[in-house]
Amino acid sequence: MDRKPLPIGVDDFKKLIDTGYYYVDKTLFIKDLIDLKGEVTLFTRPRRFGKTLNMSMVRYFFEKSETDQTYLFEGMKILEAGEKYTGEMGKYPVITLSLKSMKQASYADAFYCLKEEVAREYKRHLVAMENLESEEDKEKYYRFANRKAAPEEYLTAVKFLSECLCAVSGSKTVILIDEYDVPLENAYFNGFYDRMATLVRSLFESALKTNETLGFAVVTGCLRISKESIFTGLNNLSIVSIMDKSYAEHFGFTQAEVDQILNYYELYENKSSVRTWYDGYQFGDTEVYNPWSVLNYVNSCHRDKNSFMKPYWSNTSSNSIVRTLVEQADISVKQEIEALIEGKTITKPIHEDITYDDMNSTQDNLWNFLFFTGYLKKISEYQEGETIYVEMAIPNSEVRYVYKNTVLRWFEEKTEYKELTPLYESILNGNREKMAQILSENLMETISFYDYQESYYHGFLAGMLKNIGNYIVLSNRESGKGRPDILLKYPSVRGKAVIIEIKVAKTYQEMEAKCDEALRQIEEQKYEEELRQEGYSDILKYGVAFYRKECMVK
Repeated sequence: MDRKPLPIGVDDFKKLIDTGYYYVDKTLFIKDLIDLKGEVTLFTRPRRFGKTLNMSMVRYFFEKSETDQTYLFEGMKILEAGEKYTGEMGKYPVITLSLKSMKQASYADAFYCLKEEVAREYKRHLVAMENLESEEDKEKYYRFANRKAAPEEYLTAVKFLSECLCAVSGSKTVILIDEYDVPLENAYFNGFYDRMATLVRSLFESALKTNETLGFAVVTGCLRISKESIFTGLNNLSIVSIMDKSYAEHFGFTQAEVDQILNYYELYENKSSVRTWYDGYQFGDTEVYNPWSVLNYVNSCHRDKNSFMKPYWSNTSSNSIVRTLVEQADISVKQEIEALIEGKTITKPIHEDITYDDMNSTQDNLWNFLFFTGYLKKISEYQEGETIYVEMAIPNSEVRYVYKNTVLRWFEEKTEYKELTPLYESILNGNREKMAQILSENLMETISFYDYQESYYHGFLAGMLKNIGNYIVLSNRESGKGRPDILLKYPSVRGKAVIIEIKVAKTYQEMEAKCDEALRQIEEQKYEEELRQEGYSDILKYGVAFYRKECMVK
């Protein structure tokens, strides 16, 4: 049976409809925009949650066009909403800008991308500008269209375009600015945040604050950057974050929408796995799925309905905020990260006015960044005085994968540059007390996400030993009657060999007994037999017991 293709990476509404892609009807977003009548509305949602497609949809609905665009909305909910809403279709000139291309390594490159984006939008309206009465304005317009405007002119480029469109159409303009915070986040991590903030602030002030030709504006981004930083004096700004109940169902997929997709593509039996991996985000009181991941997963099942669940969303970013949290974590934060990965919750104060400069000032600011960018979800909330507290958890398996892999990479890199010669010497010289001390000290610095299972300690110790120099490190290799956890062998049989067996104690008092159990296992399973057959005679055998962050060696 032929089915509609899935719109992976398609964020142009007209292309999506004209090509016949599967579309989850979000057109009632337009109804809410008209009903709530915000002059400037900022929507903050995590990346890949449908912001750009919604902005494209809004453009095609409101924009005056020489061709009738009504067909794009045939069979959709907005056309059933009544004349109050359909009467607004095609009434306005629309300016649409995306700032996502400004994610560049330098301010100069980012500014160049802004010029390109502005020129593209000016050229899109070029035909209408033939009716501009002012030759001076016409000349200035062509400078922008041909990328020849002076740098300072770009500070008011959006406002000037709005004035020109209003002059030739007789209608106030709709301004759509997508991914407004991409250049700000990028500039922060690349060291030119202040300069970029000044540019973005000037663009917004002129276009959204002092613009008499503005009908209404919609701005989207991942984070709400504080008014003082970007939206200075913008008293007409309405901010809709993931905490707000309004507009909640318009970004991301609801349960009903996911059920409909799975039914359509005959994947309903996979519902439980899809929920575990991609559900769990809470916008206001509405629980939603990650739309990017759901679409990618369903698409992966085109040939095989039993395709493995994969972390599609985690592959769309460097996850630098999680990395920053892990790198800066003190002991208490490490315990909180462990609790989250284990499926528990933490409670933190939430404040929605953020600047990137504040991100590293306190640990609470980092938690805020993680919460508003989708790496944590709301479980409950309460208010004490002026402060709102949110109980939060990791949303789903996909995001838990991000945390785990960030921790693993951090540990690997940290171990790479750590001076571990004293550990290696203690192992090769039979200094069990020194060996236990060093391992305990390093455990205190790590983050566990296996609930202290043996596999966690095995990975930890193998990671510590991978740079031991001339020795070959073997994990779970068959030897004798079984498989010792770790074997160290000098390439020449004249050197030493080391057998390490790991056990996990349930209490601190049980650790010594577990060391003895490990040593008995080495003897009973004859782990050294193969080594002696190879020619090794200098063989060290260690029973290593762990309890949480403590280590004992015999």
